Amino acid sequence: MPVIYKYSAATECSLKRPFQMLIGGAWVNAESGETLETRNPADGSVITTIPAGDKVDIDQAVVAARRAFENSPWAGMTPGIRAKLLWRVAELIEEHADVFAELETLDNGKPLKASRALDVPGAAAYFRYWSGWCTKVSGQTPQLDLPGEFMAMTLREPVGVVGLITPWNFPLLSAASKLGPALAAGCTAVLKPAEQTSLTALRLGELLMEAGLPAGVVNIVTGLGIKAGAALAEHQGVDKISFTGSTAVGKSLLVASQGNLKRLTLELGGKSPTIILPDADLDRAIAGAAHAIFRNAGQVCAAGSRLYVPRRQFDYVVNGIVSMSGDYKIGPGSDPETTLGPLVSERQRERVLGYVDDARQDGAQILTGGRAYGNAGYFVEPTIIGNVKPDMKVVQEEIFGPVLVVTPVDDLEELAALANNTIYGLSASIWTRDISSAYKLARRIRAGTITINSGNIGGPNIPFGGFKQSGWGRENGVQGIESFTELKTVITAL
Repeated sequence: MPVIYKYSAATECSLKRPFQMLIGGAWVNAESGETLETRNPADGSVITTIPAGDKVDIDQAVVAARRAFENSPWAGMTPGIRAKLLWRVAELIEEHADVFAELETLDNGKPLKASRALDVPGAAAYFRYWSGWCTKVSGQTPQLDLPGEFMAMTLREPVGVVGLITPWNFPLLSAASKLGPALAAGCTAVLKPAEQTSLTALRLGELLMEAGLPAGVVNIVTGLGIKAGAALAEHQGVDKISFTGSTAVGKSLLVASQGNLKRLTLELGGKSPTIILPDADLDRAIAGAAHAIFRNAGQVCAAGSRLYVPRRQFDYVVNGIVSMSGDYKIGPGSDPETTLGPLVSERQRERVLGYVDDARQDGAQILTGGRAYGNAGYFVEPTIIGNVKPDMKVVQEEIFGPVLVVTPVDDLEELAALANNTIYGLSASIWTRDISSAYKLARRIRAGTITINSGNIGGPNIPFGGFKQSGWGRENGVQGIESFTELKTVITAL
C-alpha cells in the first residue's frame, strides 16, 4: 500500500481558496464564468477548478500588459530595481518551496522528491539568474567605414508585450524560464499555462505581486489551448510569442502570428537518440539511457527515446535497461518511495498506449512493459520496444511517455545518419571513453544540444533549442534574453 502523504497546512489552505486569473493586478474569474476541472493524475480525482479563460479574457490581459509596458512604473524602472524584484521572487519561491512542490506533484503527478529537488529550486535559480541580466542588456558602438565623421551605436530595447505559453511537463520551471528573461529585458507578459497544470503558475502570480511588480506587468490567463492559447497567439497587441509544446501546435502558431508578424520562439518536439559506442563504460551508459527515457515518466522534450548500440553489446545493454526498468517504483507522486509517477492525463496515457499497440501490430517486439499500470490514475509501465524498423511511428514520432525503442547497429559509420533520420533535432546523447570519436560524431548530428557521458544537462545559462522541426530560436543564456529584445541602430553625424 502506498504511504498516504499528508500535505502541509499551507497547501491545504491554498486548495481551499478559489483559483482565479491575474489580469491588471486583480484576481478575477473568467468573464464567461466557466471553469475547468484540474485532476490528480495519480487517481483521477478532481483537485479543484480553474477559470476557463477565452478570447475576452486574453484581450483584457493584453490591454493591461500594453498599459503596463507604456505607462506604468515598469516602463521607467531602472534595471537595478528590476533586478531586485526578480531576486525577491526567487527568495519567495524558496520561502514557499513546500507549497510549490506539493501543488506541482498534485497537479502534474511527478514524484514529490523530484518537485522538491529539481522543479522548485530550479525555478528560483532561473529568477535569480535572470535578475543578474537586468543590468547587462546593452548594445555596441560599431566603427563606420564612411567618409566624414559619424558615431554609430546599437541599442537593445524590450520587444514589448509578450505571450508566454508553457507546457504541462515542467509547469513551474517552464513559467520561470520564460518570465525571467522577458521581465529582465523590460517586457510585460501574458502567461497562458497548460490547462492540465495551472496551479503553480497561479500561485507564482501571487508571489510576483508580493515581490512588488506593478499591476499588469505579468498577467496570467488559464484556459484551453484552443481558446485562450489561440486567442493569445492571434492577438494583434502581442509583439512576441514564446511557446513550448508540440511541433504540431508550433506550426499552427506560424499561421496565427502572421497578422502582425509577431516574433516567435518555438521550443518544440524531439525524438532524441542515445548512442552507446563500443568502448563506453556500459554500466554507466545503461543507467544514463534508462534515466534519459524514464525520468518524469518520459514526459521530457529531450527524452532519450531512441537507443542505438553496436550489435555485439546490444543484448547486454538492452537486458541491463530492462532490468533497471523493473527497479522503478510506480505510484502516486506523493508516496516518498515513488520514482515513476503517472502520465499527466487519461488522454496522454491512451495516446502513449496507442503507439505501443501500433508498434506491436507492425511486428515490433515489446521487450518489457507496454501496459497501463494499476486500477486508478494514468500510469504506464516502463516500456522497451525492439525489432523496430526506421519508418515505424514509434521510431519517427514523439511519444512523450516512458517508451524506448532500441536498435542494434552493425556499421558505426551509419550512426550519424540514424540519429538524424527524423524530422526532429532537439538533442542527442553519446556514451564513449573516446572523446575524439564523440566530438566527431557530435559535429555530424543535427541537434541543438549534444551531451557526452552525462545525459540530460540544462540550466538558465545554457542555450537550449532545436534544429529542424524541433523549433526556432534558443532559450536561456544571452540568446534567451536577446530574443525578448529588438535591436535599434542610431547613427549620428558629428
